[in-house]
Amino acid sequence: MGKFNSFEDVNSWQKSRIFNKKIYLITEGEIFKKDIDFVRQIRRASISISSNIAEGFERNTDKEFIYFLYVAKASAGEVRSQLYLAFDLNYIGEKDFEDLLFEIIEISKLLSGFIKYLSRKL
Repeated sequence: MGKFNSFEDVNSWQKSRIFNKKIYLITEGEIFKKDIDFVRQIRRASISISSNIAEGFERNTDKEFIYFLYVAKASAGEVRSQLYLAFDLNYIGEKDFEDLLFEIIEISKLLSGFIKYLSRKL
């Protein structure tokens, strides 16, 4: 499990928690808010990242934790794809798109690194 005492200590969880809030705030915008299904989907995918990190950590085995980190990484990919659509539909502006895209890519890279680190221990 690495040197963490709780999932709250995991950097990728901390960053995904902040990212979740940004997704919630940005989807409150008037244009975005009208597409209820899309709002629900991007929020669920975003929440899935931090939730799977937490769930995997609580499983207390590196093998299970790695599995849930992969699920979290897949959700990060889903969010990244949805950000492109939100931008293409003009639900978000270029600055917000670039900022959120940078953050979700960073979270994905952190997850990849953590998966590699834990996999070496197996």
